[in-house]
Amino acid sequence: MNVFDLFTAPFAILFALIGIGLWLAGGAFWLWMLVDCVQNEPPTGNDKVVWLLVIVLIPWPFGALIYYFFRRPDRIGAFGH
Repeated sequence: MNVFDLFTAPFAILFALIGIGLWLAGGAFWLWMLVDCVQNEPPTGNDKVVWLLVIVLIPWPFGALIYYFFRRPDRIGAFGH
């Protein structure tokens, strides 16, 4: 083991922990948007089905981000929840 290995090992562990944390946060956000869509989208029409497909089929958390920024504010403004 050389000096370079002693210097880089803590950073590798730190980056791994940050990556795991971001992965868990993305998964929690994806699940939150999925539950929000199922519970709060109005059952009329095909909006609920389309948004569920967007959330599920577009790689996470991008589908959830699209729902969060484009649909959720409109739904809250129109339906109040």
